[in-house]
Amino acid sequence: SPCCPLQVIRPEPCGVCGSRIRFGKTAIKCCQCQLLLHTKCREQCPSPCAPRPRHHAWPREGVLADFAPSTTPLVPPLVVQCVTEVETRGLTETGLYRVPGADQLVREWKRRLLRAGGALPALSSVTDIHVVCGVLKDFLRGLKEPLVTFSLHPAFLSAAGEQGSQGGAWGKKRLLLTVIPGATTDILDDAACDTALRHVVSKLPPANRDTLAFLMLHLLKVSQSPDCKMDVLNLSRVFGPTLVGHSSANPTPLAIMEDTPRQCKVVARLLSLSPDFWRGFVGTEQENLVPT
Repeated sequence: SPCCPLQVIRPEPCGVCGSRIRFGKTAIKCCQCQLLLHTKCREQCPSPCAPRPRHHAWPREGVLADFAPSTTPLVPPLVVQCVTEVETRGLTETGLYRVPGADQLVREWKRRLLRAGGALPALSSVTDIHVVCGVLKDFLRGLKEPLVTFSLHPAFLSAAGEQGSQGGAWGKKRLLLTVIPGATTDILDDAACDTALRHVVSKLPPANRDTLAFLMLHLLKVSQSPDCKMDVLNLSRVFGPTLVGHSSANPTPLAIMEDTPRQCKVVARLLSLSPDFWRGFVGTEQENLVPT
């Protein structure tokens, strides 16, 4: 791809090696995807790159549906590309999603992917796979509402066996009755929680539901990799605040403190559901999820 030489005024990370390009140094920028890199890293630059569309860019923030495609499964291309890259070369990496990537690179790549819209630059040029993991987590964390949505947040807590703001065992049973019409107030066992959880998942907006299913199948792969050393409990701690969040955009300090263990429990419960349940939302059209 044609590249333009330029002099660096503000130090930025190289899109290939990740090292900072210092002030005053000469760098090159791809005229198509805007990748910035050291002149010495030009040979390692992936080719061909994905050109940046001129007419469409994603918003900097929004709800998940704002980033979803128009065809099913409704999983944002950014999520698909990050997950695909992680599964291609990250499943032998210790501490996947727990070990942080360099903040500056995470911010730069997230900005680049959002600006690119549908035609995403190749993530194979990101040397550190933890940066790719960081982009995915930061994208999900930056949504205007969590994946489980504000309105269904109490129902997810209830279905996972948490009483939420209702308080006590009877509050738990009342919420379960709301989640599953016709449910009895028998003791909540694992099977009842799983049934309630599947029901609540089905009530999510389609883009949220499909994306949650896609992420659960991915995280199950990560949990089953002996090299990653990231079991369901570890992944739940990492993704609980990101996927479940709180019941409002501005939670109180008390709510933040109380919600943390509940968020982890919800994700652990979601990961305990059968993979076939999740495949029911994305499995039949899996070929549409291959990045282009």
